[in-house]
Amino acid sequence: MPTSAHDRDPSGDSAAALRARHGAHIAELMERQPVWGRQFTDLSHEWRRLFAESFGTLLLVLVGAGGAVLDAKTGSIGRVAAVTAPGLLVMAVILGMGAVSGAHLNPVVTVAFALRRDFQWRRVPGYLAAQLVGGVLACLFLRALFGTTGQLGATRPGPGFTTTQALLIEAVLTLGLVSTILGTASTAQNVGPLAALGVGGYIVLAGLWASPVSGASMNPVRSLAPDLVRGDLRGLWPYLLGPLIGSLLAVAVAFVLRGPGGDPEAVKAAQGREA
Repeated sequence: MPTSAHDRDPSGDSAAALRARHGAHIAELMERQPVWGRQFTDLSHEWRRLFAESFGTLLLVLVGAGGAVLDAKTGSIGRVAAVTAPGLLVMAVILGMGAVSGAHLNPVVTVAFALRRDFQWRRVPGYLAAQLVGGVLACLFLRALFGTTGQLGATRPGPGFTTTQALLIEAVLTLGLVSTILGTASTAQNVGPLAALGVGGYIVLAGLWASPVSGASMNPVRSLAPDLVRGDLRGLWPYLLGPLIGSLLAVAVAFVLRGPGGDPEAVKAAQGREA
């Protein structure tokens, strides 16, 4: 019997096909999603995804840079809280908005997904711009409230550490972060929304052991936004180059472990369609 238009998913799959492929419970959840959430290739709703990336990055930078600002102002935050809060925030954003945009929140994550053929290159400029806008808005908000206290949370090598050490630590930390993201998105190890626990947990772990060296940024926007708002880009380059190097190494590691990429589950994860 032909499938009625009412029973057909806008992506072209019938309701029966969705149930056969994903199981009744998952298919029911997918059918409840709005059309734009199920059709990632439909550019007419791209603004929703860009808004999600911008809003999510705003929250991330607000927590990451804001912790440093308030610690400098009050001395009551502490390093453990300052490095734990961004990890918890990333968990929340992935669970809350990951189904809209993929919750990249980081330019090197977007580029890594594109290099793995899990994300369309034509979408990369928009995502990078949205992430930068979100980060800058967060720092403008912090400056309006607290001035340039704590250098607006700028990331710099810690006392007793060199720029080279900070560069290499940022590269290694980002290698681990992007490897975790690509790994939990792959078909072989895809864990759906539980990926939020792995990614957020890694961010906390990286900060706990390495933040005294470099601040454990692992995100060019996290480091660039405070410097742009302060108008001081001196010393920024390790926080742009280090994460980029780490991300490229993570893509190479993923190729060794899983091949060239582009598998269906990873594409869904990168585009926000797995939740």
